[in-house]
Amino acid sequence: MLGALGIFVGGASRRMGRPKGLLEFEGETLLARAVRLATEAKLRPLLVGDATPYEGLAPEVLRLEDAPPGVGPLGGLRALLAEAPVALALACDMPFVDLATLLALRDHPSPAPVAAPQHDGVWEPLCARYRRSALPFVDEQLRLGSHSLQALLDRCAEVLPIDAERLRDWDTPGDVAPAR
Repeated sequence: MLGALGIFVGGASRRMGRPKGLLEFEGETLLARAVRLATEAKLRPLLVGDATPYEGLAPEVLRLEDAPPGVGPLGGLRALLAEAPVALALACDMPFVDLATLLALRDHPSPAPVAAPQHDGVWEPLCARYRRSALPFVDEQLRLGSHSLQALLDRCAEVLPIDAERLRDWDTPGDVAPAR
């Protein structure tokens, strides 16, 4: 394996009415799709965050609880970096991320702690490559009481160009319907 793919599954998903990883795209759940893509990219899949809604699904995949809990995806990112020296982070609600996108992230040669796409000046922290060298920046964010991934990436990331269409996520039921 060439690193890990942290599949971020936390979040209440109230607007969707069910966990986003259970939504289907092209005949498979978003969770199954992410696990499959990780394997195809020679990355070890890891479920990051509260994986309780996925009990019984992908039992071979290690689950990482947020560390610390209660700070949003920053806690999941910290747990991921403690587990893997190089990891990609992927939100489970990004159905348009494909193998080519993961390979571009995995193989990006920059030594920067983080390589992440930006769209209109906004980082996409949950489709990004992280090195363990980002951990001190994460810890500093936590010490400052800031849970902002945008602020974190402002401090330590390099822009990685990725097609913005690949970065679309499913936040509302209206996002899902046009994609089918």
